Amino acid sequence: MSEHHALFPGTFDPPTLGHLDLVERAARLFGRVTVALAEHPTKRALFDGEERVELLRSCVSGIEGVSVVFLEGLVIDACRELGCDVIVRGVRSGTDFDYEAQMAGTNRALLPGIETALFVTRVDLGHISSTLVRQIASMGGDASPLVPSEVSAALRARFG
Repeated sequence: MSEHHALFPGTFDPPTLGHLDLVERAARLFGRVTVALAEHPTKRALFDGEERVELLRSCVSGIEGVSVVFLEGLVIDACRELGCDVIVRGVRSGTDFDYEAQMAGTNRALLPGIETALFVTRVDLGHISSTLVRQIASMGGDASPLVPSEVSAALRARFG
C-alpha cells in the first residue's frame, strides 16, 4: 500500500455505487483517502451539504483509511491544507476523460507536484450518474440498484 494521501472531490448528490467503488479502489491503492464534498455554484442540490456529508460518512464507514470533509474553495487549496498529493477522479467516457485531463493540467499548473489519478469506471457501473439517480427517484422510480442502501433510504424518505 502506498503512503500517498488522495483527495476524491465531488458533489456526490447523491452518492452512488460508482462513487463508492472509486473510494474503495483508491483506498486500496493509496491507503489514505479524503472524500471532499463540494458545492457546485451553478447546481441546485437535492440534498444539502450536511446531508451529503452524513450520507457519505455512513457509506464509507467500513472502509479503512477513508474520511469525509466538506470542501470550501478550490480543490488545490484542500490538497494543500490536508496534505494530499493525489487527486482521484472517475471517468466513464471520452467526454469525461477530456474534461478531467484539462482539470488535471490546470490543477498541476496551480499546484506543481499534484498528480491526478483517473480511475476508469467499472463496466457494470459506468451507466450510473447522480443526475440519473435524482431523475429516477424524483419520478417515483426505484433507484436502489444504483446507490448504497443508506442513499436509497434517504431517497425514499425524500420522495416517499
